[in-house]
Formats: sequence, C-alpha cells, structure tokens
Amino acid sequence: MYPHNHNDIARCQELLGRLNAFVDGELAAELCHDLGRHLAGCADCRVVFDTLAKTIALYHTLDEAPAALPADVEARLLHRLNLPLT
Repeated sequence: MYPHNHNDIARCQELLGRLNAFVDGELAAELCHDLGRHLAGCADCRVVFDTLAKTIALYHTLDEAPAALPADVEARLLHRLNLPLT
C-alpha cells in the first residue's frame, strides 16, 4: 500500500479535482500513475472514486435522459454543494 499522510488534505483535494479527467481518459500518464498510487493508499479518496465510477456506470444504464430536477430542489442541492468542507 502506498504510504499516505492524511495531514496533507491539499494533496487529496488536488488529486480529487482531477478525477473527472482521469475517468474521461484525459489525464496525462504520469498523473494517472500518481492518482492510482494515491487511491491505493487513501481509503477516503478511494470511496469518492468508487462512488463516481458507480454513478457513471448507473448513468450509462439509463435508456433515456433523466428528468430535470425541480428548480427548488436544484437550488437546495447547489447550495449544499457549495458549503465548505468541515
């Protein structure tokens, strides 16, 4: 397992910020390797990655586009996502 220092939250945030590019196959090989090593040693980041991968897989099983969220639900969701991490 790759040693991981959980005092380096900035590193987790940096790598998690690259997950979309990683999943889309748009991340440089060296960064893919770094992210893979990080995920091997960081259970918290691995949960985020696994959840994203499962969400994408579920989305691809849909026969049609999902219905739009009601405006009030979307507003509340966006508000919650913008809260600072604690």
